Amino acid sequence: MADGQSEIALDLLPRHMNSWQVMHGGVVMTLLDVCMARAARSLDTQATGSATIEMKTSFFRPGGQASSRVIAKGKVLHRTTTMYYCEGEVWNQDKIVAKSMGTFKLVRRADVGTRMTRTSGEDA
Repeated sequence: MADGQSEIALDLLPRHMNSWQVMHGGVVMTLLDVCMARAARSLDTQATGSATIEMKTSFFRPGGQASSRVIAKGKVLHRTTTMYYCEGEVWNQDKIVAKSMGTFKLVRRADVGTRMTRTSGEDA
């Protein structure tokens, strides 16, 4: 991941398959979610994590069978001070499997510490 882009490869195993013996849709969506979040995080060195605010996915064809390799590619399209708008694609060789658009909010370590302190103080 770098410069608002990311790429992830996955070698498919039998555990990634659905009952039709092709890549499960949940695996496809997980790859899309992670590659878009990593693209966003590549633009903020202070980010320690991300939260998916919204994600829409379109499936075009079965993802692949066990022993094939799929590639997920993520890209930041636009960002504001708090939100990152991204797109992601999953490819099996030269064929697109699915495409997604997502909105992500990055989390910084200081943000988490502040919320933890504020929450702890409210309970006391």
